[in-house]
Amino acid sequence: MAMYTALTARDSSLHLKLQHSFHKAQFSVWVDGDLAYSGNVSGSTRKKFGLIPTDSVQGSLSEIIPVRSGQHKVRVRIEPDDGTMQEDGINGDFFPNRERDLAVSARQSGLSLSWLGPSSVPAETSTSFGWFSRYAGSLFLTIAGSIMSALTGY
Repeated sequence: MAMYTALTARDSSLHLKLQHSFHKAQFSVWVDGDLAYSGNVSGSTRKKFGLIPTDSVQGSLSEIIPVRSGQHKVRVRIEPDDGTMQEDGINGDFFPNRERDLAVSARQSGLSLSWLGPSSVPAETSTSFGWFSRYAGSLFLTIAGSIMSALTGY
């Protein structure tokens, strides 16, 4: 399985959008059991009206993780400095050349995960072939230019 994973292209992406209420925490993400991201996050004390400190802390993280298209189990874990580890998982379908947004809310009261936006495969659009027409167009221009140069050279 490891060989297959290494050889298949990561043609899709997972966009994590974490909102948390911890001063400092370790945040980790697994895709199908493989560690895909790990890092420290920090938050700052919120202020009411921009002046008065409140008891709440707020922090965020936005991270894009490349994944293979197909169905995957995404698991997240947050470990705040106070030692109260929270972990949860969610399944999702990833389509080629598409990004899926996963909202992660981590609070003292618990962890929640939810997909943002549509989960079904989008209808095929002409933009999917945009790269091909651009490439083919420049290729044909190059060939035509070479032929014209060859003809005028004689």
